[in-house]
Amino acid sequence: MTATTIDTQSALDAKIKGVCDVLRRSNCAGALQYVPELSWLLFLRFLDERETREQQRSKLLGTRFRPSLDSRYRWRSWAAPGGKHRKTLQGAPSRAVFDFLEQDLLPHLKGVGERDRATPRQRLISQIVADVSGTRVDTERNFLDVVDLIDEIRLGEIDDQHLFALSSAYEGLLLSMGEKNNDGGQFYTPREVVRAMVRVVDPRVGDMVYDPCCGTGGFLAQAYEYMRDSLNPEPPATDLRQLAEDTFWGREKDNLAFPIALANLVLHGIDFPHIWHGNTLTYNSDYAELFKDAPPRFEVILTNPPFGGKESKDAQARFPYKSSKTQVLFLQDVIDSLADGGRAGMVIDEGLLFSTSENAFVQTRRKLLEDCDLYCIVSLAPGVFTSAGSGVKTNLLFFNKGEPTKEIWYYEILPQGRQRFTKTDPLTLDHFAEFFDLLPDRADSENSWTVSIDEIKERDYKLNAVNPHRVEETDTRTPADLLAEIEQHNAELNDALAQLRQALDD
Repeated sequence: MTATTIDTQSALDAKIKGVCDVLRRSNCAGALQYVPELSWLLFLRFLDERETREQQRSKLLGTRFRPSLDSRYRWRSWAAPGGKHRKTLQGAPSRAVFDFLEQDLLPHLKGVGERDRATPRQRLISQIVADVSGTRVDTERNFLDVVDLIDEIRLGEIDDQHLFALSSAYEGLLLSMGEKNNDGGQFYTPREVVRAMVRVVDPRVGDMVYDPCCGTGGFLAQAYEYMRDSLNPEPPATDLRQLAEDTFWGREKDNLAFPIALANLVLHGIDFPHIWHGNTLTYNSDYAELFKDAPPRFEVILTNPPFGGKESKDAQARFPYKSSKTQVLFLQDVIDSLADGGRAGMVIDEGLLFSTSENAFVQTRRKLLEDCDLYCIVSLAPGVFTSAGSGVKTNLLFFNKGEPTKEIWYYEILPQGRQRFTKTDPLTLDHFAEFFDLLPDRADSENSWTVSIDEIKERDYKLNAVNPHRVEETDTRTPADLLAEIEQHNAELNDALAQLRQALDD
């Protein structure tokens, strides 16, 4: 096969689609099966290309280079069509490829992170494949076809342009995975929402950016792109290194999402994502090594906690306001994890804003308003998360820690002429255009208004958005009026059918 540099987004999308087509015919029917499979293979391919270039640079500089993996386990040896060990495997008896994968390659990948003086990259490799025991692909021939197609991907120089193309292609796969999952919001927050939130919170180099339930890493990846793009055309190497190695922190409980988050962030250009695997609410960890030396508080928090979760007493234990509702606990956690002067953007469901079914709802909202300046709430029409498998109505909270709230500026986003977003009429970044124009002055408009803290207190700290400029149309028709309209419509329909029959008879 001929390997060529992928220079356009469409070419890379087509190449990734070709890989997924083979996976789908090979016992990976849905995105929940083929995305994890592609993730670790694509990561190993990308790792090999990156380390090949690092090795070339070291040779030119006369410095020593030590690859993360022993030679026979590097992609170039066992996976590349011309690789030394690949030739041995192809000439061996049946199941030689799968036996190597299950009994040799994967144990080596998992073990490099446990070595004495293992590098951060080696620990990362081990975690990305930690739960991989073999391949889902049904035959060795199909597996080699997948590997060959992935090997054809050549990104040229590992630069921002090519990384962006790869990460964009990968995000499309994550959306597919979210669409197939009954709790898709766990895996995928619409990128239009993520980009808008990152723009409002405005993370800068030097900020520590954190997501306590990072899923597949969407907020952290977008924050990285935003921060990288904000740098000068020729930024200092120290700034680039800080973004790639020392800025992005997260926690994730789900066993499926955790390795995909690591792979996703690396494919975006974050060399060392500091992701903690375990339950954020209980602080019980499955793997915490990548989170070592985390700061006690963070300057920026961007997050979308799971919708509608129910938590045990263990999860509630460390919070002052006890509740089984996941988002109530996560809101308390976000407030506590934010540094003084820190900024946060958070997706929450509508119920958290107004519910009084538990005292913890009211107490948590009061804590938010007293500890932080909740300066903006964006009310999103229903349907924003439809593509991610959830129909819950959502809101975006933006707040800074250190000063109490004095007033809240609300903005309501509705699709033109409709009451909800749909898969065929989804939320886009264009829907935020007026919001961004009005945000600096927090000006009133047909879609925006301001509410004082005194009014919030009077309504028992309920924060739900009620647009005072929007006049609800009331249907004043009586039952008799409705019956008359139905009879009129039926008469018009019967008349149209009679004319159609007449035309057919003629």
